[in-house]
Amino acid sequence: MKIVVLLKEVPDTWGDRTLDLETGLAARDASERVLDEIGERALEAALTYSEANEGTEVVVMTMASDAAAASLRKGLAMGAHSAVQITDDALRGADLGVTARVLAAALRRTGFDLVITGNLSTDGSGGVLPAMLAEHLGVPQATALSALEISADGVSGTRATDFGTASVTAALPAVISITEALPDARFANFKGIMAAKKKPFETLSLADLDVDVDPASAPQSIMTAVAQKPPRQAGTKIIDEGDAGEKLAAFLIENRLA
Repeated sequence: MKIVVLLKEVPDTWGDRTLDLETGLAARDASERVLDEIGERALEAALTYSEANEGTEVVVMTMASDAAAASLRKGLAMGAHSAVQITDDALRGADLGVTARVLAAALRRTGFDLVITGNLSTDGSGGVLPAMLAEHLGVPQATALSALEISADGVSGTRATDFGTASVTAALPAVISITEALPDARFANFKGIMAAKKKPFETLSLADLDVDVDPASAPQSIMTAVAQKPPRQAGTKIIDEGDAGEKLAAFLIENRLA
């Protein structure tokens, strides 16, 4: 079985995040860049199955700038067998529609039995990429799984709903996404880090994928405006002069909080 895990490099969750007010894109150089934690959990699910089932190949894939290569190699150090990175200047600022089309082309080229992703990234939080990929690839999807079981011919799992939980199954090949309910990812040890240097690492361009993309001239989503977040305003302070209760009640009523 070949399992492809989609990873994404994002600004460090614990750092300050800023937007470039001219492009509307995240200023990724302004903070440390790391692998998205939900993608690492997806990789852990793939590696756990691979270790218990001899012959399973785990491939990590990302669409990002050249600078993301170091983060992708972390996936190799954790235990993935090979890596694929799609990088092209024309993909800067690509929206979810373009991203799905390019990743689908790369997945067709690489081949897969199962694609595992996180349910949504911590930077964009789109949450629709797994379903878009499944549509492009013409395969079943099972998204937002809080429990997962992989077999030789299918996947099954549990999804939380507004009314409880739902059990879902899909035959392979398929695309699935997982939530933070799945186990934490393992740490890459020294042996894994050294081994990662010798593992296959393929870099692809749009020409390699035979995909024509020009997000600047034909975007599938349009950003109408971007502005800096206004500074936080000081709250209302109530000084008790024997009537603090009345003032508080009046404030709550005025702001429709009571």
